[in-house]
Amino acid sequence: MDPQALSHLFATTLDPNPNVRKSGELEIRKVGNQEGIIAALLQIIASDSVDLAIRQACSVYVKNRVATTYHLDPALTPPEPKTITISDRVALKSLILPLLAASPSRSITVQLSSTLKTLISYDFPADWPELMGGAKQLLGSSNIREVGAGTVVVLEMVRAFRFRRKSDELLVIVEELFPTLVHIATQLLTTPPAGAEQEIPAILHFILKTYKSSIVLNLSKHQQSPESLVPWGRLLFQVINLQIPVEAVPQDEDERERSEWWKAKKWAYGVLGRLFHRFGNPSQLPSTMKDHYGAFAQHFVTSFAPEIFKVYLGQVDLYVSGQAWLSKKCQFQILSFFTECVKPKSTWALLKPHFETLVAKFVFPNLSFTPAKQDLWDSDPVEYLRVSIDEFEDYSSPVAGATSFLFQLVSSRTQTAFMPILHFVHQVLASNPTPPQRFGALNMIAALGPFIMRHPDVKINIEDFAMQHVLPEFKSSHAYLRAIAAEVIGTFERNKITWNNEANLSAVVSAVATNLDDTELPVRVQAALALTEMVASHESVKAAVAPQVGKVIQDLLKLSDETDLDILNSSMETMVEAFQAELLPVAAQLTSRLCESYLRLARECLAQEEKPNGGDLESAMESDGEDDKSFAAMGVAKTIGTIIDSVDSSPEILAQVQEVVIPIIAFTLEHKILDLFDNAYALVDSLTFKTRAISPNMWPVFEHTYRLFKSDAVDFLDEMLPALDNFVSYGTEMFKTRADYRQMIADIYTTSMTSDHLGEADRVHGSSLAESLLLNLRGHIDDLLPSIIKTAVDYIDSAETSSLRLANLEVLINAVLYNPAAALQLMEQYRAGTSRLFFDKWFAAIEKDMGLPRVHDKKLTIVALCACMDIDPSAIPEPLRAAWHGIVAGALKVLKDLPRAVAARDTLKDVHQEDVEEDEDEDDEDGRFLNLEDDDGDVWDEDSAYLELLAKEGERLRDKSEKTTIDGDDESESSDDSEIDEDLGYISALEKVDPYVTFKQALTNLQTKDPAIYQAGTTALNVEQQTMLMEVMRIAESHTVESQ
Repeated sequence: MDPQALSHLFATTLDPNPNVRKSGELEIRKVGNQEGIIAALLQIIASDSVDLAIRQACSVYVKNRVATTYHLDPALTPPEPKTITISDRVALKSLILPLLAASPSRSITVQLSSTLKTLISYDFPADWPELMGGAKQLLGSSNIREVGAGTVVVLEMVRAFRFRRKSDELLVIVEELFPTLVHIATQLLTTPPAGAEQEIPAILHFILKTYKSSIVLNLSKHQQSPESLVPWGRLLFQVINLQIPVEAVPQDEDERERSEWWKAKKWAYGVLGRLFHRFGNPSQLPSTMKDHYGAFAQHFVTSFAPEIFKVYLGQVDLYVSGQAWLSKKCQFQILSFFTECVKPKSTWALLKPHFETLVAKFVFPNLSFTPAKQDLWDSDPVEYLRVSIDEFEDYSSPVAGATSFLFQLVSSRTQTAFMPILHFVHQVLASNPTPPQRFGALNMIAALGPFIMRHPDVKINIEDFAMQHVLPEFKSSHAYLRAIAAEVIGTFERNKITWNNEANLSAVVSAVATNLDDTELPVRVQAALALTEMVASHESVKAAVAPQVGKVIQDLLKLSDETDLDILNSSMETMVEAFQAELLPVAAQLTSRLCESYLRLARECLAQEEKPNGGDLESAMESDGEDDKSFAAMGVAKTIGTIIDSVDSSPEILAQVQEVVIPIIAFTLEHKILDLFDNAYALVDSLTFKTRAISPNMWPVFEHTYRLFKSDAVDFLDEMLPALDNFVSYGTEMFKTRADYRQMIADIYTTSMTSDHLGEADRVHGSSLAESLLLNLRGHIDDLLPSIIKTAVDYIDSAETSSLRLANLEVLINAVLYNPAAALQLMEQYRAGTSRLFFDKWFAAIEKDMGLPRVHDKKLTIVALCACMDIDPSAIPEPLRAAWHGIVAGALKVLKDLPRAVAARDTLKDVHQEDVEEDEDEDDEDGRFLNLEDDDGDVWDEDSAYLELLAKEGERLRDKSEKTTIDGDDESESSDDSEIDEDLGYISALEKVDPYVTFKQALTNLQTKDPAIYQAGTTALNVEQQTMLMEVMRIAESHTVESQ
């Protein structure tokens, strides 16, 4: 297409008239597959005579087109879109480097860089060997813009291979290009060329980012060598020590943070941090990495780490004395390095003399109340709350870095660091500090609360501390001090403070309750969180709050609506659980309010989904806050679930709550808000299970579920299964009258077994659904039996996992229980000899230890074999007749094993309950928080052990993956036969069936109906089996007497 006409066409996509834009987009879609279209677009991007906005639009189109159609699998891709033509591929690879060098704007450079990365991923080096030479040519140019373009090219080359654990391409890139990069960067800093002030920081930024990207997983032998490490280390220190002229960066601190100079510094700190954390710390190096990096780590920690520490300490001294500025991300990197220095013996020796100064001069100011925090509090209190509550987990914030440093000091070096840090806090509080400093001291106490409440010499004094230093702040004229006071109390309560004086507890409760009505939103939120913790911990507080619980809940609802903080939903759950009796009369109204909140959040989720995004993984990873609404909606749904649990003792109120909740479930499903499906189906499951019935308004949810499964939500069967099972189990009468509903369930089963989009776990779920259908609708699905049996028979030999083998077998067993004669006949009609194949597999499971592992498995087999005893002799398929009498011995074998399975299930219940209790008491283990036997040696704690475990598991999975790749797809069956545990939440439709009585009745009927088979079956029993038969008959008789 003519470039000028194409340029005009892309101009229409920028027209303010939506109709013109739509028309232009449709036309672009029509011509997009034409050969030469990409080449023409590249010409437009290169043309200085074309409007910049049009050139940018073209670059975005090229990026997206290359990303989606440069490589297509013909087997998986529909006819449209077509892959990019050979001539356009040639144009892309020949023009993209010059285009990068001549790029007129940062935004176009970003699009071209992304395009380049895609090209590299698929074509370099095999189909684009010229790229290496092109990169070298740009890097060697005397034109600074071309050098900058060369650094972008190398960055994208590295990024294309950075996550490949074994990448020969990356090794070549590093060895051939990195010496040039470090030379360029050093020259730019030492002898900067005239007129290149704008380009130098960006080039440094790209070079350092390239190095960091290259060491995400591995550090090559070249990079470990002194020939590489020394010049790169020198460069990194040079960048960090560089004093940037004031006029070279913006005055505004936020803009300065984003400037290229400070990005370069950030990446320099990041490289040094990564080198130490992943490769250079021998005491924390996982065993799986010691062969590759053990020697390097030992050299690094003794020769390089001390230099890093010295340089960082110098930067902190300049910063705290006001002689230099540090960006927030650089502060975070420094604090992260100091945190890494705590556990190794050699670096702790460096840090130990300085930690008190660092805490006082660097950590404490970051935790104090700053003017920036005050500005945020005043301008956007909701955002202040969001930031402050999650601040410890913001992995680029100096507050998070400072807090992690404190945590590491007091947990790993408790004997040395804990008391001096607390002494510093006490000194601050005792020295008539300014309000921001008082906030900082209390903020440190809030952060260290879990450690304080586990130190035997400290926790005994916390009540006095709270009364002296915390309680008075509830009446402070500074709102942020009222907020931090409540936060400190909440932390103490969460970590099980003991109040020896009930009057003190009463005074604190009163202060917290008063702050629920504070004029400042952050104060009210912290008060609500603190009160929740106190209610959960003290019966006296619970009793005091009970008369006002309605107001407290309304306050929580209002706060939740104002802030959308998920943590407030957790508070609501706690309150609902604590005050079930008090809230029972207003449960429906409370649920209605929560449903309003849920709908508002769900609509906002929908609005967010409609917004355009960056379209790549990095954009998704770097997006901030977009999931807040989803998480808040999930929290509201969990609170609604808690209310449902709390009112199940009152069927009338439960029914009212159900009618209030159904519309939000329907809204979620109708609008396909996939993020909330798990919560929506949890509500359906809870409501249908608690009511043991399906209300008329719930049936549309079933219909929605089927339609979703057949379209957008085929992979949500795991979430749907409990609800679908309840529909079948508790909506039996409706299913009996609705053939279409029966067909829907059968279709879900068939689809789950045959769809290429689903795996074996989904097939197990589908089989469970078929089992529910057969058990609950006996006599009403005769028309569906052939397709169910056919589907199960097709999988009888192809299931790979033990779970699916058993689930599929039990579909056929259920079919036999449903109608023995018809089921066996259908098997033979489908494929001759199938009934014998099925019985062989069934009896193999009966004979195999743990072949039928669960109580339900054994009861199902017993009642199905009993059903077989009732079959007319003429209906027994020919392949089974000779051994038919064996069903008696088979049933006795399972009856013999049944008590052991029941006992194992009871034991599992007890163990589960003990685990729950242990989880509740887990936080009492002080050793998880404090190292009370500190000896200044290397520290190996739970975090270290966990990283070691992850490393070993990663190594095992990689070895397995490589072995599978080498050996083919024939995997060992060792992973097949994993134990199938009891599902303690599953209520079987056979729960009330007495297998002993059922067997006795069936055997008695067999004796009357077919004496010959009865005779053959009983006389074939050995002595042990005959004894078992008598015992079973005795138990059955006793059960019959007991039931009368």
